[in-house]
Amino acid sequence: MGTMLQNMLKCILLSCILTVILLLSLSFLLLKFDLSESFVGVGITCVYVISLMVGGFWAGKLFCHRKFFWGFLLGVLYFILLTFISFGVNKAFVNDATHFVSVLFMCGLSGMLGGMLSPKSHEPH
Repeated sequence: MGTMLQNMLKCILLSCILTVILLLSLSFLLLKFDLSESFVGVGITCVYVISLMVGGFWAGKLFCHRKFFWGFLLGVLYFILLTFISFGVNKAFVNDATHFVSVLFMCGLSGMLGGMLSPKSHEPH
């Protein structure tokens, strides 16, 4: 149980670090090229998807079995973390329920896809 928790925390940390790096890159592009607000929204979505696919991929490598589940769980936990950070900044959980649910599914499915794309383990079962 402890190893599973440690592995999941490693995957969440990887996704968060990658998110910070990609968001800093996106903000640099925004500053340098004066990008439109619609591009920024798409860019943020791409950052979340890429970060969670990489984290899900890593989760699939660490857990070997039911990789889609561990990737999905990673996405949901990442979304919960994102929600609490948003609450800390905005002092409100939900501005738009449709957006809330769509981001939850996007996070879960991105992590799940990353887990499913991770290579099969060669360890004996």
